[in-house]
Amino acid sequence: MTPTWHKSSYSSGNGGNCLETRAESHHAVAVRDSKARGTGPILIISHDAWRAFITTTKF
Repeated sequence: MTPTWHKSSYSSGNGGNCLETRAESHHAVAVRDSKARGTGPILIISHDAWRAFITTTKF
């Protein structure tokens, strides 16, 4: 089964600055720019690092 990319529900869907994420494993998350689907880099980070990022960037 291929993992599915997810975009935030806060994303407007009209070409804004969006990140998409997907679970890579039980221990990692993949992150990419929604404007560069299939052509841009994919960042693979640990669940702990992703959780820390989300916690510190929430408004």
